[in-house]
Amino acid sequence: SMDGPAAPARPAGLSAYVAVSQALGLTLLLATGAWLGRYRGGVAWQSALQLNVHPLCMVLGMVFLQGDALLVYRVFRNEPKRSTKALHALLHGLALLISLVGIIAVFESHRAKGIPDMYSLHSWCGMAAFVLYLLQWLLGCGFFLLPGASFSLRGRYKPQHIFIGIALFALSIAVCLLGITEMLLFNIRDSYSRFVPEGVLANTLGVLLVAFGLVVGYVLTRDEWKRLPLAEELALSMDFKTLTEGESPSGGSQ
Repeated sequence: SMDGPAAPARPAGLSAYVAVSQALGLTLLLATGAWLGRYRGGVAWQSALQLNVHPLCMVLGMVFLQGDALLVYRVFRNEPKRSTKALHALLHGLALLISLVGIIAVFESHRAKGIPDMYSLHSWCGMAAFVLYLLQWLLGCGFFLLPGASFSLRGRYKPQHIFIGIALFALSIAVCLLGITEMLLFNIRDSYSRFVPEGVLANTLGVLLVAFGLVVGYVLTRDEWKRLPLAEELALSMDFKTLTEGESPSGGSQ
């Protein structure tokens, strides 16, 4: 709070890594747009270009916004936990909505063109990632945002929530790589091996996706960069836990 002691300084190096992650994230969005615009005819909903809505939405939602939602606890270290949690849930919810638009686009495009659905490895892994992501979001809201879940229940679920979050982020990037390969093999199968510009650009997008994932993953797994509970949060949680469960809590971090 403003009246309390000065907020602790941000750990050395954290800001630089977060900045690199955002630069990579914006670059991969630009690379996706450049690929679809330059080589795939652009993006439109009610037309033969509807399929192109799918990769744009999935890169924006399941990769960029999901990654940023994971970084919320590292970036907003000195904000109240409740508002940080709300932003974390809001970004994930927005990622889900944008991804849902992308999924609707691919099904509608397939129906219009008479292409079968859900036969490829990309589609199987992609649908699994989306369904699990939705479940993870619903469980996260239920355990951490809505009142009712006890401290011990939250404490037991939290390690699973964090692990599944990072695993789903990695799976989402892997699904994008499968999707890029699938699009290239459908569209430029005969010329791909000759290092044509479209193939090089799409490969570069794949490398950017991996780089974004690695930088976000590094920030998330550095123990000294985890958000520490603010003094008032620690005091409140101790009071609340003692009242509700008669235990003394440990001040965990996320």
